[in-house]
Amino acid sequence: MTNLEAQRLIHTAGVDEAGRGPLAGPVVAAAVILSPTDVIEGIDDSKKLTAKTREQLAVEIKARALCWSIASSDPEEIDRLNILHATMAAMSRALDGLGVRPQHALIDGNRCPDSLVKPLPMTAVVGGDRLHACISAASILAKVHRDQQMIELDTHFPQYGFAKHKGYPTAQHRQALAQHGPISHHRNSFRPVREARDRAEQQAASLAADEARELAHSDPVGRLRPQ
Repeated sequence: MTNLEAQRLIHTAGVDEAGRGPLAGPVVAAAVILSPTDVIEGIDDSKKLTAKTREQLAVEIKARALCWSIASSDPEEIDRLNILHATMAAMSRALDGLGVRPQHALIDGNRCPDSLVKPLPMTAVVGGDRLHACISAASILAKVHRDQQMIELDTHFPQYGFAKHKGYPTAQHRQALAQHGPISHHRNSFRPVREARDRAEQQAASLAADEARELAHSDPVGRLRPQ
């Protein structure tokens, strides 16, 4: 489908995701149907925009788009399904959540979700967030929504630095994982998290064994017996 053909379909939904690569947090998908008569200036691939510009555009998109929807898949579902299928599930939910039924959906990437409650025609577009405004708008909403969630998570677990790296496998994040171990918001199916979890479990088992040995050599009032 060409860009011109897509534009002729008044109710064309753009769908994109944010957060497939991080070690923690959800993968978020958004679906957007832009108004054909109300063009929002500045919409582009979210990765090309500053955080401030994305946040400003997200407000505009929510206010002026024909309709929009945001959905996510949490770490538990990601671990259970794998990241690809969890992403497809989030995209399906985003499409199903639209208040206006689209005639067609343009999906960023090389694969379309197949678990919609009400199936509809879809086209996968590699690099679609650079080619179609509706996909770019979806990428902005997904990115802003996920970033806000990770900033909120940082207030509860500041030792991991989520507000800065948003859960991506930066050196800072890997160091925090090594020092503190993973939490429930980490994706255990991802190798760095799994390895950090295994190390934490080994360290805990070793500590428990040391404490048990110390207890075995102590008398009832806690004084060590002579060797």
